[in-house]
Amino acid sequence: MAVLLLRLSGPMQSWGDSSRFVRRTTRTEPTKSGVVGMLASALGRSREDALDDLAQLEFGVRADQPGSLMVDFQTERPAEGRGKPMPLSYRYYLADAKFLVALAGPHDQLEAIDHALRNPRWPLYLGRRSCPPDVAPSMGVTDRYRDVREALAAEPWIASKKFRQTHRGLAELEVSCDAREGDPAESQADHPVSFSGAGRTYASRGVYRFRVPLTQLSGEGAVGTASGEKRESTLPHNPMGFF
Repeated sequence: MAVLLLRLSGPMQSWGDSSRFVRRTTRTEPTKSGVVGMLASALGRSREDALDDLAQLEFGVRADQPGSLMVDFQTERPAEGRGKPMPLSYRYYLADAKFLVALAGPHDQLEAIDHALRNPRWPLYLGRRSCPPDVAPSMGVTDRYRDVREALAAEPWIASKKFRQTHRGLAELEVSCDAREGDPAESQADHPVSFSGAGRTYASRGVYRFRVPLTQLSGEGAVGTASGEKRESTLPHNPMGFF
């Protein structure tokens, strides 16, 4: 068992799990379906391809910089004489947020995903296509941890310097992860079954939440791997490079 760490950071993110029609809400942290979708995009999978191997990875996320909720009011009008005007819509985003995501699974599978994230087949985005990441997401694969909980309870805080300065009183970070038998859990409908164009389908999964004291984290700065090298991405990152 190995752990792949992702840094999800960008000007805007949006992670919906139930919103439809004119009000598109977001959860306060990345959803499993959204992250699996990003992995599938990096791997070059089509909407009709199976997701079982990705959805079965153990998933967890830590809110290192929760960001602030932003609402975008949108309308759309067709060209003159072409169809009816689209309805008004409200789209919710998280602005200036940073999350640390951990995925646990077979080492070879995670290495392949890590390579794909560094060389994605399709553009990567943070929940919606209008939300590209501002850094390359993958921080690498490590064998230092037994599971995602251990990783998220130890990895350094990735919040920005400004956030740290303005939140000096912050003592804990919230973690949400796949629940295990016996955990007090809440149900969340973001376990992806299919992204098919004929109709996306999701199952419910149990989510377990806990808090990690900042004093418990393993220090600040670059993240170390089992062999001690830096895992902070130094790859050039151009989110609009595909265009």
